[in-house]
Amino acid sequence: MSTMTSPQQFVYVIYIRTTQEKLWEALTSSDFTRRYWCEITHDTTWKPGSPWALKTPDGRTADSGEVVEFDPPRRLVVSWKHELMPQFATKGHSRCTFELEPAADAIRLTVTHALGTMDASDANTPKFFESIGGGWPAILSSLKSLLETGDALEATKHWPKGM
Repeated sequence: MSTMTSPQQFVYVIYIRTTQEKLWEALTSSDFTRRYWCEITHDTTWKPGSPWALKTPDGRTADSGEVVEFDPPRRLVVSWKHELMPQFATKGHSRCTFELEPAADAIRLTVTHALGTMDASDANTPKFFESIGGGWPAILSSLKSLLETGDALEATKHWPKGM
């Protein structure tokens, strides 16, 4: 389920049949992340206040920010600024929160990507939120597939050609 609760907040909820610890590892381990998220890796120490970046397979910074909260295996919050495509670059940082909660035989993962310190009047802000509204469902569905079947979705296994 995904909702755009306002023009500056995107919420996605997905249930994944796995353990909280395995889902946490999938979200925070570059070895795991590259398997379902277009070969992206994390560059961070995961300590609150430390820099955080998503790196493309060729080493470019796609997104950057700071680790705001790190509470394994329950909650992760990062500030987020897009760096790669100028049409999605904004003034200030958005805020992305990952919450993991047991739910019967699954883990309920809620991803909330919100305005943060971004300038709501910036012309790129709606474009940024439109892009994450399309991106998060594909990435998180691939994560679910990988954890439940051992194989990520083909569409998110590799970095897109020409980017």
